[in-house]
Amino acid sequence: MNPLIPSAKTIQIYLPTGNPRGLRVAEMTTRTVRLIEVPRIHIADFLSMPDAKQVGLYFLIGDTDSTDKPLLYIGQTGDLTQRLKSHHNGKDFWTRVFVMLSTNNTITQTHALYMEHKAIQIATDVGRYDLQNGNNGSKPHTPAPLQADCEELFHTLDILLSTLGQPVFEAIGIETPNNKAYQPLISDTCQSPQDTPAVVPDKQPMLFYCKAKDCDAQGYYDNDGFVLLKGSLIRKIHTPSFSKWGINKKREMLANKILIEHDDNTYKVVKNHLLTTPSGAGQIATGRNANGWLVWKNKAGQTLSDIYR
Repeated sequence: MNPLIPSAKTIQIYLPTGNPRGLRVAEMTTRTVRLIEVPRIHIADFLSMPDAKQVGLYFLIGDTDSTDKPLLYIGQTGDLTQRLKSHHNGKDFWTRVFVMLSTNNTITQTHALYMEHKAIQIATDVGRYDLQNGNNGSKPHTPAPLQADCEELFHTLDILLSTLGQPVFEAIGIETPNNKAYQPLISDTCQSPQDTPAVVPDKQPMLFYCKAKDCDAQGYYDNDGFVLLKGSLIRKIHTPSFSKWGINKKREMLANKILIEHDDNTYKVVKNHLLTTPSGAGQIATGRNANGWLVWKNKAGQTLSDIYR
């Protein structure tokens, strides 16, 4: 079976303390990977578990007021107890950690180093999170049989992270009919099928368009918000009533080179960008306060509200 093609799966979530807002352990019933979600306030509960002595891959995740993107640090270690204690004392930004382990304690340091390097590379390319790593990790020499194991483990990790609400490796982007220079679903840095992100959506989402004065934008609605697609033209000048959020967001997109000047009246979106709401995407596109459920329309003229409400 091709692992890139989605299929039905059974995932069990176990609450070791009985608290649904405490530790959560996710497993696929036919795989040997376990992913444990640990809120920082409950770190002591995890450190007291035998699992904390294993080799593992971990993801520190937190939020900040300075960007819409969650902050992310990816690491691996042969002693999760000591490493997470160090991060608990030395890193302020994170509010929860997701720890990948093996159910049969067979993940080695080579597995962990390989997957750390791959995780950092793909998370950087995808751009859903603001990565806090200072380097790209170290890719070890990995014999072909061991690399095949790593790829299967990584595929399961990808699914479990998304199941627990963290689509770290899920690319933002589709090919659009009017723009062949698109952001692909599979990372441009991938060199072989084994190096691709683990899960590719099984169908292309419905496209919506926003056409107004100095605005010719397109995007789609998904689980995480509204994706403003590469190639969209958005209005440069905003109305006096334009929100402070919109002004700051447009500045951020310019600073991060998501927007570039196209002509005197428009900016061009040069990288697919996820906004948390359709209205936020509509405001950025039109330069005015806008109801995104009404300004975004598909080719048939149906609004986002007509389709999804």
